[in-house]
Amino acid sequence: MQIRDLPYADPGIPDVRSGTRFLLWLGRNQRGGQVKALLWGLLLQLSIVGLSFAVGLAVQAVVDRDGGRLALVGGLLALLGSGIAVGDMMLHRVAVTNWITAAARVQQLLSRKTAELGSVLTRRVAAGEVVAVSTGDVEKIGWFVEALSRFAAAALTVVLVCVGLVVYQPALGVVVAVGVPVLTLAVLPLLPRATRRADIQREKAGRATELASDTVAGLRVLRGIGGEELFLGRYRVASQEVRRAAVRSARMWALIAAVQVLLPGLLLVGVLAYGARLALDGRIAVGELVTVYGAVALMLHPLRHFEEIAMAYSFSRPSAKRAARVLALARTTTTTDGHGEATGDLYDPVTGLLAPEGRFTAVVCGDPDAAGRLADRLGGHPTEPGEGHTSVLLGGVPLDELDLDTARTAVLVQDKDPVLLSGTLHELLDVPSSGAVRPEEALAAAHCGDVLDALAQASVDTDGDPMRTRITERGRSLSGGQRQRLALARSLVTDPEVLVLDEPTSAVDSHTEARVAAGVRELREGRTTVVLASSPLLLDRADRVALVHDDEVVAVGTHRDLLRTEPRYRAVVTRETDDEQALEEEALDDRIDDKLEAELEGESA
Repeated sequence: MQIRDLPYADPGIPDVRSGTRFLLWLGRNQRGGQVKALLWGLLLQLSIVGLSFAVGLAVQAVVDRDGGRLALVGGLLALLGSGIAVGDMMLHRVAVTNWITAAARVQQLLSRKTAELGSVLTRRVAAGEVVAVSTGDVEKIGWFVEALSRFAAAALTVVLVCVGLVVYQPALGVVVAVGVPVLTLAVLPLLPRATRRADIQREKAGRATELASDTVAGLRVLRGIGGEELFLGRYRVASQEVRRAAVRSARMWALIAAVQVLLPGLLLVGVLAYGARLALDGRIAVGELVTVYGAVALMLHPLRHFEEIAMAYSFSRPSAKRAARVLALARTTTTTDGHGEATGDLYDPVTGLLAPEGRFTAVVCGDPDAAGRLADRLGGHPTEPGEGHTSVLLGGVPLDELDLDTARTAVLVQDKDPVLLSGTLHELLDVPSSGAVRPEEALAAAHCGDVLDALAQASVDTDGDPMRTRITERGRSLSGGQRQRLALARSLVTDPEVLVLDEPTSAVDSHTEARVAAGVRELREGRTTVVLASSPLLLDRADRVALVHDDEVVAVGTHRDLLRTEPRYRAVVTRETDDEQALEEEALDDRIDDKLEAELEGESA
């Protein structure tokens, strides 16, 4: 895979059982790039270490006054220099490619999971964690995948050099072969502590990122209540904790780096002292001593990769663990055989809610969180899927058994906090749809006339055309009610088989709400529409209203009938308090008692 070939046609099915398994899965899926990096790394590392052998031959040639051999050594040095240049250049190129392609694979996997789960993703995972995974974490994961092949090349180079030195000069080679593993293993006792400190740093950084993300998202509200300084103070404290954790982690890694400088230095001094004694005794030639000394000195370069892979793993493992946790989230407990399509009544076995085909059904929940969970379930996205999960049925077919694209086309859920992407109004309404509803009709049904006027006035270079006016990120330049109605128009344009709306008019005034209710009812005539709301203006437009109490449908009827006969419904819709409801029920009981007494007195008379 080359960078120009991105994105992947299929990023694959990741192994998300743990962060380590996810990292290894990424490495296995880039075998071609890993092999290339390994070969180019071997060329670079062996060329570097080969310089010591060439220098040793040159010194011995000078000692022996052999000009021909010295000339050959000069050619060998030129060849090794070329190997270093080509190996370094190509290794860097392949390594960067591995880094970017690994990060791109993770981003594609995250994007696919986001598209699969929709708004349910941020209900199961904090928004700040998703941001952290899709930005900084993918870079650290890519770093480990890229460093893996370079580490393998360095490790193989060390083994080959140790074997070569034992064969070339056994007396000194044995010392090096015994000392190098000690150098490699000496830092192992320090790695667990360094890893723990790196994990703490990443955890604190993730919390700070989540706090910053939440603060930015709620900045308008914070300004309204004067809470900016409070949250800035909290973020300041969190950032200082990150700084202190980073300093503690850096100290540990600095200690590891110092050990990896100190111990090779001691080995180098020991080899040089022992080799000098052997040379003085005439047991080895001067050129052989220079060769062994140079090989040990230049082995510091591949040994550095042992420190890097430990650091890369320590920093990437928490990132991979977070990514695996997000990627492990499932849409539902799906079956293997999918149905192509489904139409008919929408039925939720959990609550007993039935939304007849082609009818306008309103649902009243006293608990807003329960309403959100019901809306997610109706869209095929239960917040806590698992064993015992019961899928919503559409025309008798479980949504779990529908292909994801088919399920999305059949049922569209608009949650209570819809997001408007930046772009023009035309781009906002240019969504996959049946083509039966034109954008103008959807805007009219959502009563967006004032929104269009505001966009027309805000346009500078579009000749007053509101459809070409750009909407800022998340629609921040619009009021809450305007954003809500534009999102409703976008949902209406898609014209799905079933449209589920969660509090679609909670941010608009009563006059506008009445018009929106009438417009939605008229435009969705003959299509299945489910509205979760408690506004009488919306409920009065519904063909049937269902009251959900304690995750169960306890009453079904028209709005007016339920107002008259169901106290729990009346308490939610009219916002009665518990005391008011108790007094009303007591008064109703008194009236019933009075009526019974009157009937008994009449019979006695």
